[in-house]
Amino acid sequence: MGNKDSSHRGAGGLFIPAGLLLGMGLGFLYDELVAGLFIGLGCGFIAFGIITLIENLARK
Repeated sequence: MGNKDSSHRGAGGLFIPAGLLLGMGLGFLYDELVAGLFIGLGCGFIAFGIITLIENLARK
C-alpha cells in the first residue's frame, strides 16, 4: 500500500513538464523550438533534483 506521504513525494516531478512548457514558449518566442525544449527540460530536471534534495534534507 504505501505511506501517507507517497502522494506528496511526487510533487517535485511537476517541474519537468513545467520546464518543458516554459521552454516551448521560449522556443516559439525566439523561433528555436527544439533548443527551447531542451533548455526547458534541463531546467526542469535541475529543479526536480533541487526539490528532491530539499525534501530529503527536511525529512531527516
